[in-house]
Amino acid sequence: MARRVTLFTGQWADLSLDELAASAAGWGYDGLELACWGDHFDVAAALADPGYVRAHRDRLARHGLGCWALGAHLVGQAVCDPIDERHRGILPPEVWGDGEPEGVRRRAAERLADTARAAAAFGVTHVNGFTGSPVWHQLYSFPPNDFDAVERGYAEVAERFAPILDVFEQEGVRFGLEVHPTEIAYDFVTTRRTLAALGRRESFGINLDPSHFAPQFLDPAEFAREFGDRIYHVHVKDAKRRLDGRRSILASHLQFGDPDRGWDFVSPGHGDVDFDELFRALNEIGYTGPLSVEWEDSGMAREWGAAEAVRFLRDADFTPSNVQFDAAMQRP
Repeated sequence: MARRVTLFTGQWADLSLDELAASAAGWGYDGLELACWGDHFDVAAALADPGYVRAHRDRLARHGLGCWALGAHLVGQAVCDPIDERHRGILPPEVWGDGEPEGVRRRAAERLADTARAAAAFGVTHVNGFTGSPVWHQLYSFPPNDFDAVERGYAEVAERFAPILDVFEQEGVRFGLEVHPTEIAYDFVTTRRTLAALGRRESFGINLDPSHFAPQFLDPAEFAREFGDRIYHVHVKDAKRRLDGRRSILASHLQFGDPDRGWDFVSPGHGDVDFDELFRALNEIGYTGPLSVEWEDSGMAREWGAAEAVRFLRDADFTPSNVQFDAAMQRP
């Protein structure tokens, strides 16, 4: 069971798809998880022109690459967020529009539904992304939270996502929420609550990224075991805690890479994620999908890191045993 190793293109959107595909093939990747920004995958073009998806597949095939998932994180973030000026910087102009918050959320929901349609046209059955959250800003309960309002936040997410998931189901595509701070689900408890609020619809699952668990002192392997039937896709990224009594786990409103942060993202194998245990858990739940490198490390050249990451995964991932190790010691 050699799981495919892919590269998520979101952090490489400054490069053309042709340029990145050539590099990824040279580094040894099996495919790309295409971000729906830059020129990597254009949802509107995929729906308007059947030739676009054929040409896109041909572009990947010329480099010996496949695609098994799309990434729609940026528009997904705006579906349930309180909208502010930061969203203008990540959204397509036609989704931002005049910036009126409810209009932005509506257009983001429409674009996410269109992403399912475009994925189906492209021959892909999985879209990863974010949901945003109407309650993340209430993480620290002061002034004291109205916890009924927090509960209504889960209901709001379910209401906003219901018509989106209707389209996903019509198209035979599944959505994978990247469980992540700033989303409606960011740990074990909030994931349980989110799945329950959505009625555990099969079209809504999880893109498991272990780097978002390490800074919270959570175990991504145990998360995989608890939510095994919902692990639809896996990102490979690492995080390193640097908590020495002076640095804060809240990261002090500092940019990634600042030495005064209490934690940071690092290239796979350079942080606190126990990938051996994670891969054992993935084997236990029968996950055979891609291992998609989401490369983020402010202290390392990305080309060097991306090449090293695929070598790391070829060495670290393993097939489960199909024999009992002591069976050969017994007489027939």
